[in-house]
Formats: sequence, C-alpha cells, structure tokens
Amino acid sequence: MLWIKAFHIIAVITWFAALFYLPRLFVYHSMSEDTISRERFKIMERKLLRGIANPSMIAVFIFGGWMSYLSWDYYSHATWYWCKLALVALVTAYHHACIIYFKQLRDDTCSKSHVFFRWFNELPVLLLVGIVILVVVKPF
Repeated sequence: MLWIKAFHIIAVITWFAALFYLPRLFVYHSMSEDTISRERFKIMERKLLRGIANPSMIAVFIFGGWMSYLSWDYYSHATWYWCKLALVALVTAYHHACIIYFKQLRDDTCSKSHVFFRWFNELPVLLLVGIVILVVVKPF
C-alpha cells in the first residue's frame, strides 16, 4: 500500500505542477502579438498537456482508485474522503477547462484576456490547499 501511496503522491505533484504552469502559458500566449511566439506557445501547451498533465491525471485516478479499493471499508465511511473526492472532481473539471482553452488558443478563437488567465491560474492553488488539509488533518 505504501508504494501505491508514493506513486499516487508523485502523480498528484506532477499533475498540479502542470496545472500551475499551463494557465501561466495561457497568460503569455494571450499576450503574444507575433505569429512566431503564438506558435511556440501552442507547441509548449500541447506538450505540457499531452505529455505531462493528461498522463499524470490518469495516474492519480489509477493509484487513488487502487488505494480506495484496498481500504474501501475505511474510506466509504470517512466524510473527509468524500469532501476530498468532491474537490478532486473540481480539479478534474478545471483540467478539462484547460483543455477547452488550449483548443481555443490553438485555433486562435479564444476571447479570454491575459487578466482572465491570471485569475484562472489561481484556482488550482485553492483546490490543492483544500485537498491537502482534508487528507492530512481529516477534520471530519
């Protein structure tokens, strides 16, 4: 179980690193004014999303699901666990919103400003704080 937990934590860290950086790339992308810069950001965003963010998210679900399965009697009755899963669902929705914005930026159809993406970039921080507090403190 400890190996599964270790790989789950590694996947969570990698996933959140990607979710912190991808919207930052959106900020710079939406500020870019020349074609060369926009094309460079499109490549960076694609590689980060497909090469790191998506595989990390899948690994989080695999290892997290595996741990949940192995200790279901405990987790199924833990309120903090269900609250954590609700926040993980929000992180997953955020990830999918990033995919939508990635496609819009890739297709040059995104109407969001760099200011929007600066605020958008803060959301995963709040979600991560909530998840960590629920997992470590287990307040309920």
